[in-house]
Amino acid sequence: MTELEQLVEKMEDGELTLDESLKAFERGVVLTRLCQNELKNAELKVQQLNSDGELEALEIADPENV
Repeated sequence: MTELEQLVEKMEDGELTLDESLKAFERGVVLTRLCQNELKNAELKVQQLNSDGELEALEIADPENV
């Protein structure tokens, strides 16, 4: 996530060449997909057994609505 934030900052500064911007964008796409996979894995781990022994997803608050 830190690397992704740094890439965005560099791109927003506008000091990268077109080629550097394209490479940064491509790297950003890869990092975004990795973050999405990590989030999905974390969501799968955040499950609990209910009283009947069945898996039940925990409700996670949306950080944008907190």
